[in-house]
Formats: sequence, C-alpha cells, structure tokens
Amino acid sequence: MTPDAQRDQPASVPGPDTARGPAPDQELSFQIRSGHAPRPAWVEIDLGQLRRNFALINQDKPAGLALLSVVKDNAYGHGAEGVAREAVAAGAVMLGVNTLQEGIALRNAGLTIGILVVGERHPDELPFCIQHGLTVSVGDLRIARLLDRLAQEARCCVPVHLKVDTGMSRFGIRWDTAADAATEIRRLPGLVLEGMMSHFAMSDEADKAFALQQLSRFEQVLAALTARQVRLRYRHLCNTGGFLDLPQAHFDLVRLGILPLGVYPSQVCRRILGLQPAMTVKAKLVTVRTLQPGDTYGYGMRYQAASPRRIGVLPVGYGDGYPRLRNEGAVLVRGKRAPIIGGVAMDAIGVDLTDIPEARLWDEAVLMGRQGVEEISAHDIAQWGRSVSYDVLAGWRARLPRIQVEEGTQP
Repeated sequence: MTPDAQRDQPASVPGPDTARGPAPDQELSFQIRSGHAPRPAWVEIDLGQLRRNFALINQDKPAGLALLSVVKDNAYGHGAEGVAREAVAAGAVMLGVNTLQEGIALRNAGLTIGILVVGERHPDELPFCIQHGLTVSVGDLRIARLLDRLAQEARCCVPVHLKVDTGMSRFGIRWDTAADAATEIRRLPGLVLEGMMSHFAMSDEADKAFALQQLSRFEQVLAALTARQVRLRYRHLCNTGGFLDLPQAHFDLVRLGILPLGVYPSQVCRRILGLQPAMTVKAKLVTVRTLQPGDTYGYGMRYQAASPRRIGVLPVGYGDGYPRLRNEGAVLVRGKRAPIIGGVAMDAIGVDLTDIPEARLWDEAVLMGRQGVEEISAHDIAQWGRSVSYDVLAGWRARLPRIQVEEGTQP
C-alpha cells in the first residue's frame, strides 16, 4: 500500500475493553442524524407518540371542552414549535406561553392561533403584545388601563383574560374584588374581556381540600359576573391535575402542558390508558474500563471500588441538565439498570457495568426513557435529584441535540 493510500485509511484507534467488543472501526462509527454534527448524547422527541397522546386526551375529555396547550419553556424542553403544531392539528383552540419572547417566536414561526401570555407583563412589553396579536393575562388594573390606552392608539382591540387569585397568592386580583375588576375591564373600549382564569395550587395531590376551596371562590366570582350580565367566552381554572381529577372544575377550557408530553404531574393522578412519554434522553458509552480494588472514580473520589469493577462513562452531565447526583440513580444499558457511581460531573457520568458483561464501548444508554422492558421516568430522576418532573423535563439544556423521530404512531 502506498503512503498516500495508507494516509487515506481510517485510523484504527484501540479502546479499552476492545478484546471483548467489536472491531475498532465499528466501535468508532456514529450516525449523523437530522443534519446534526455527531455528538454521542442527544434527546429524542417522538412526534408520533406526541400525536397519539393528543388523540388519547381528545378521546378522554368531555365533548365541547376546549384545550389550551401550554408550550412555555420550549414546551418543557420538547420544542415549542413542534408541540404547538401538533396541538393545533389536534384541535387546541389556544396556546399558552409565559414570556413575551416565547409568544413572538411562535408568531414568527407562522402560528396564527390565539396565544395567551400568562403571568404579569411589564409596561414596556405591552406594545409588543399588541403588535404580535397576543392575548394578555391581566391581574392588575393599572396594566389593564395602560393596555387599553395603547390599544386605542393602535386602533385595535386586545383580547384579555382576567387573572383571579383564588388562594395561590402569586398573580391576579383577589377573588373578593375580581367581579368589580372584570366590570371595569369590560368597559374599556380597547380591550375585549375574552376570559377569566385562575390557577390551582395543589390539584395533583390526593388531598383536594384546598383545590375545592379555590373552585368555590372561582365560582363565586362567576356568579357575581352572571348577576351583572357579564359573559365570557372562556372560563378556565384547570391545569393537568385539575383536568384529570376535578371534572367539576373543567368549565369551558383546560390548560394542559405536561400531559400531552406523556408525563403526569404526580404519582397519584388519574391515568389515561396508552399515554406515554414523548421524550427519551440517550448517550453512548465513550469509555469502558476496569477498576481494581481501591481505585477511586471521579472528582472528590466519591466512589471507591471494593472489588474489581467494570465501569463505563457517558459524555453527559449536569452541564446538560442531569442532576448532580452522587452514587445514586441509574441508566439503562442493554435493557438493564447500570448504577451511577461517584459524582455526576459537568460533562461525564460514570456507571457500573459489572453486572452487564455484554455491555460494549459505544453501546447506547438511556438516561431517561424506555429500553426493552425497563424504564427510567422523569419522576425517577426527580426523586433522585430531590426535585419534580417538570424541572427534569425542562432542565435538559440546548447543547443536547434534539432529534425528532416517528416511533409512537402504532396503536
């Protein structure tokens, strides 16, 4: 072979454990997906499963109950535009976001459906809400009056939803003064009082006492508005927990964020048969090696081998949104649980492969999702990280490539 030909041959780089693994050229192969530069760690979003989840929710909900799809925080890490388009295709009447920038991004993506911006708006944001045709959640009469003035100057009418504080004590006008506020907003010529909303503080737990108290307060405001002949297109109180467990609180519209993604807000909520997570987080084993008794692993030497141990390293860590665990948790390799060893670093997670002798370099590991019959859920990771499933889903950072797949379309 000539020197030029030798130079053109792919390098054969021996790795640890190659004696029991495939040939080096096979080990080093990695498929470039969806135009992404290859990184051996990524997030898969199953659009087929997402579509199926919306269909199951539509079958489950009462006829005539409208759906607002909450796609804030990049649809909890799933991709706001993709989830929004699936929601619209499934019949959602509105989208929900938290920031002005999220609403503008959806408009720039060509979505013309109503977009409700929840939370409180700074006065500087109001002209942009008008410019981009956003529906504004109003919980302060001063903001309502300013928005009215700006809308009149722009010669338009802005749809608003009155936010009522029924006990969460975060945003909104207190329930015992909300009817008066609604009456005033209704008289402002630049605004259209399209809806009234509140938010449950604890609808996804077994104890529904406070949720029922909030429902009673919301109904008091509605009764007062009915007496004043104030009609609303949308009355909405339910988040996912309320939708699942409090049918008496459905009213006209429910706001669902985490449920279409196939994740429940708690372990005690009612289940919908067939609903499955749309997100899977994966990485490749980039190192497989053997520790001898007494060897330590990772920063701070948080793990010490008591016997010969076969370990692997995944190129992902808290810099990608995984909790900073220490000798706790697991990933799936070859359909089996591989315990996490040592402390999760910014860019690396060590796992014990001793009981998975068939594991090889470049094997695919699942950090969150299903592999074979085993599953690691967002709730599992939340429990290990002393957090909640919402935090886990939204916490996967942008440096992990998002890859859309179509695997959940089968019945």
